Parts: sequence; structure tokens; C-alpha cells
Amino acid sequence: MEKSAQKHNTFEIELEGGKRELTINKAYCIGYTGRNKEKTFEHIKELAEIGVPEPAEVPALYPVSVSTLNQAGEIEVIGDKTSGEAEIVLIFGDTTEEVFLSVGSDHTDRGLETVDINKSKQVCDKPFAGKAWDIKNVIEHWDELELASEIKIDGIWIDYQKNPISSIITLDEIKGYLEKKDIPLKNSIVFSGTVPLLDGFKYGEEFRMTLTDPVKGNSITSTYNITRIAG
Repeated sequence: MEKSAQKHNTFEIELEGGKRELTINKAYCIGYTGRNKEKTFEHIKELAEIGVPEPAEVPALYPVSVSTLNQAGEIEVIGDKTSGEAEIVLIFGDTTEEVFLSVGSDHTDRGLETVDINKSKQVCDKPFAGKAWDIKNVIEHWDELELASEIKIDGIWIDYQKNPISSIITLDEIKGYLEKKDIPLKNSIVFSGTVPLLDGFKYGEEFRMTLTDPVKGNSITSTYNITRIAG
């Protein structure tokens, strides 16, 4: 099980082989970040058919509490219909020029999502890896980075997502959107988009997410257990 030192809003991250404590004062999720806008709107319509409210804008910004950030390797949930989604995660340091890239999971209550999307995100912890890359080291081959996830159901790992992050809006678009929304980037973490599911929502007891850099042969992987405490 993954463990990491954490106190208040300070998180320990492995960076380029060393350890660093990063302060995080604000946390956000960005939804509907597909680069293919036509497919994104098709997906919104599909979700609307199962009761998920359409967003007021695309992309859509969802603030979440810093207290939901989790590096413990385990989250506790209520209900049997919560699921993770692997996301590219941007962590901004003490200046807006200091940006790190990691992988996290926008774990969400799918039942509550049909009532209030922001609440459905807020009631679940937001796991993210204890390792990150300086964005300067991957920016030149950004679209070749790959995002994947697996879910364990009844003790068996199943592929859940796998796609290059070229399916997500560009980094410039992400940063431009955050600036348009007047988000204080310094000491913030942003779950900045996911890739399509391979075969629809699934609910299991463990979730594994991986960000791969095939150009440099590096990867960031994080796994967490999902413990249902009620419902």
C-alpha cells in the first residue's frame, strides 16, 4: 500500500529522484476536457439520458476541498456505485512557473452525480500519486504521454482506460481556461482531464492509475483500495 508523509496541506512528492514537500491550498477538477468537441458533446448527451445534469459550460470547473486529497493508498466511500477515473494532475508550486505533472483519480459517486455533479466529486477523496515530473521535461512530447487505469473486481484486474493524452485538450488550453476562471494557480492542484472508458462505468475494490512517458521510458503508477463503510 502506498504511503506518504502528509501534514495539513503539505504533501511529500518524489521529484526527479528526490523528495520535496509541496504546499497545496486549493484543489480543482476540470470536467469535459475532451479535445474532440463533437465527441465531448455526444458524451454529455449520453450522460443526460441517464440523469446526469448537463454542464453550464464546457470545460466545467469543480472546486473540491483540499481535505479530500489522498495519498494514503486507501479511500473510504459510502454506497456501491463510486468509481475512479485516471486524470492528468497539474501541481503548481510556490510560483506559477513551477509546474509538476502527476496522475490522480477523480473518484466520484455515480449515484449522487445525477443530482449534483460537484457534490458527487466532493463526497469522495481525490487520490493522487506521490511522484511527479517537472513539466519542462515532458512538454516537448506532451501528446505522446499515455494515461491508463485498471480496476480490480472480485480479485481480478480489468483494463479500464488506456489512451494518449492527446485526447484531452492541450496544456495551453487547460492553463488558459484556469486563467479565464481566475483560479489562483500558485500552490494549487488541478485534476485536469481523463481519457475515455474502455467499457463503461465499473465498480470494484481497488483502482490503479498510470501515466506513461514512452519517449523517456518513465511512468508514474499509484494504486488505492476502495473501502465501503456504509450503503
